[in-house]
Amino acid sequence: MLSYQHAYHAGNLADLHKHALLARMLAYVTAKPKPLSYLETHAGRALYDLGAPEARRTREAEAGIERALAEGWLPPGEPLLQVLGRVRKREGARAYPGSPLIAAEMLRPGDRIDLAELHPAEAEALEAAMSGRARIHREDGFGMAGRLCPPEPRRGLMLVDPSWEVKADYDRLPAFVARIARKWNVGVIALWVPILGDLRHAGMLAALTAGHPEALWSEVRFPPAREGHGMVGSGIFVVNPPWGTAEAAAAIEGIFRARV
Repeated sequence: MLSYQHAYHAGNLADLHKHALLARMLAYVTAKPKPLSYLETHAGRALYDLGAPEARRTREAEAGIERALAEGWLPPGEPLLQVLGRVRKREGARAYPGSPLIAAEMLRPGDRIDLAELHPAEAEALEAAMSGRARIHREDGFGMAGRLCPPEPRRGLMLVDPSWEVKADYDRLPAFVARIARKWNVGVIALWVPILGDLRHAGMLAALTAGHPEALWSEVRFPPAREGHGMVGSGIFVVNPPWGTAEAAAAIEGIFRARV
C-alpha cells in the first residue's frame, strides 16, 4: 500500500512483540553454522528515528520500546536488546531498527537477504539503511516471494508483514502462505497480523490454522494507542517454527500480560 509509512508507528507495542520474537527466531536459526536466506515481503525503511516528527506525533514508541527499556521488560542478553544497543551506538540514542536491519545485524557473511519495498521513498531509505547488505527489490512483495522461493540457501526465514490497509489481504494470505509453504517446505514463514477490535482477522486465522495445524500462533493484547485507534493487539503466525520458538513466544506473552 503506497500510502502506508511505518515511521508513525515504529517502536510501538506491536513492534516490540514482533521484533522480540523475530530476533529470538533469528538467534535460533543462526545457531547452526549452515548458511540461510532471509526474505521480507514489505520491508519499510529499516531504520527509524523515534525523535522524528512522525514518531512524536503518535507517541506510540513512548508506550512501546521506550517504556519497555525504562522499566526493564526484556531480560539482559535478549537478542532484540543486543541489536538495539549496537544500532543506537552507531546511529544515535533515538534510532530504532526495523525487521530488515534486525536481520542484517544478526545474520552472518554467506547468508542472503532479499527485501521487497514498493513505496519509492521507503525503498530509497531502505537502500541507504542496508548499505549493500541486502538485495532490494522495488516490487510487490508477494510477487517477489513467489518468484524467489525456494531460495538458495534453502534454510531460512520469511517475514510477511503487509500494511493490512488492503482489506483483500485477509482473503489472500491463507492461499499465499500455503503456496509458499508448498514451494519452500523447509522455510520458516512468519506472518504478522494486527489484532483489531472487530476481530476481522479471525476468519483468516481459522483458515491458516486449518491449513497448517502444526504452526505456532503467538498473540498479545494491549490498549489502543490513542482514542479511536483500532489495534488492540498483535499476532504472529509461524509455519515451521524453529526449535525454542514456542517457549520464547510464551515468555514474551508473559511480559505483556504482566506489564501492559
